Parts: sequence; C-alpha cells; structure tokens
Amino acid sequence: MKLKILLGLIFLCFLTQVDALSQVSGNLSGNSDSSKVQVKKAPVVKDSARLAIEAMPRRAAMRSLMLPGLGQIYNKRWWKVPLVYGGFIGIGLVFEFNNRNYQVFLKEAQFRELNPQKTQNPLYSAYTNEGIIQIKDSYRRDRDLSVLAGLGFYAVTIIDAYVDAKFFRFDISDELSLRIQPAIGQVPVYASAFPPAVGLKLKLSL
Repeated sequence: MKLKILLGLIFLCFLTQVDALSQVSGNLSGNSDSSKVQVKKAPVVKDSARLAIEAMPRRAAMRSLMLPGLGQIYNKRWWKVPLVYGGFIGIGLVFEFNNRNYQVFLKEAQFRELNPQKTQNPLYSAYTNEGIIQIKDSYRRDRDLSVLAGLGFYAVTIIDAYVDAKFFRFDISDELSLRIQPAIGQVPVYASAFPPAVGLKLKLSL
C-alpha cells in the first residue's frame, strides 16, 4: 500500500515537471518570435525634398520631349538653349539646301527623260543623263540623312536634360582639383648606372 502511494507521488511529480518544462519552452519560443519581429527593419520614409530630386530627371526629359530646350531651362542650364536651337537651325539649313538641289536635278532628269537630246537648264548641258541622276540621288540621300540627324539631335537634347538632372544630386566640392607636375623617378641602387626616369605626376584632390 505504501509502495503504491509512493509510486503515485512520483508519477504526480513527473507530471508537474513535464508541465513546467512545456511552459518554459513555450515562453522561449514566444520570446524568439518576438525577437524576430523586432529584427524587421522599418520601411524607409522619403521626405518631400528627396522625392522632388528623384523626380527631376523624368520631369526634365518630359519637358525636352514636349519642347526642345525646355528641359535645359528646367535644369537652369540657360547657356545650352542657344546650342540646342543652333543645332536645329543648322540641320534645317542643310535639309533645305539638299532638298532644293534635289528638286532642281529631279526636274532636269524628268525633262531629259521626256525630251531626249535636250536640256532644260543650259548650266547642266555638260552633264550626261547618268550624271544628272547620280547628283539627284546624292542630294536625296543627304536630305534623308539630315532628317535622321535632326531626330538624333532631338534625342540627344532629351538625354542631356535627363542626365543633367540626374547629376544634380551629386555634390562636387569646390576644392576638387587636378595637378600635373614633372617628376623624377627614384632609381634603385642596383640600377644606379642608368639615368633617372623623367615623367609627369598627376595629383587629384577631392
């Protein structure tokens, strides 16, 4: 009888120990979960100034897309506006020159095709029919290339406005300098018979 009571007490103690261990393990797992939650990084909050700087490249590109030079004005690069429109004017003059001469030689070629052995313009009487056609095709090719040059220059103005606005956030110090000065290289002891090497030394200060 005493043995049964003793075994019952031992079993009861065992159950209480198991219950205590289960509670401790639950607490540990809860602490580990809470620690994992605390490790999570808070989302980065961008202020209005940073958002405005990040939006500058897109806005500058869109303005240049709508009107050439407007993106440069948005970036406060006023001195680039004459270059932009000067480039377009130059390309336009090249287009007009080639198109005008193309039309002249086109009419001459068409007249000679309809009127063999005759010349519409006496200035071109020394040219053969094949020569007139080659000159016409040459002016037409140059005219088409000027159109492509205009489109390419238009794309360059957009890219320039975007890149210029992109570099707006970089702070370049006024102390940035590059110095170039002559230098004489050190000659090792074992090569003392040779003259010292003379060269240039570049020094970049940031």
